[in-house]
Amino acid sequence: MMNQREVTDQHNTTWTCVQAYAGVDSSVAAEATKLSETDAGGVPVVCTPSGGAQTVRLELGKDWFDNLSDEELATAITAAQ
Repeated sequence: MMNQREVTDQHNTTWTCVQAYAGVDSSVAAEATKLSETDAGGVPVVCTPSGGAQTVRLELGKDWFDNLSDEELATAITAAQ
């Protein structure tokens, strides 16, 4: 099961964020996830906006899903645009 989070930014755009490779259930996906982690332990997260604006790729801590506040996530998306 792929964990996804929705967050709304200050422009009232709703973004759906998922960790890259999270929805692929295989050893290849696990390896890709491991390889995609940065030296700092970040992981790639892809956020897709409602309304068809451009997708944003973020690099967040491995614990982003549980420990990053909505405000922090929205700020990261805005900064990456």
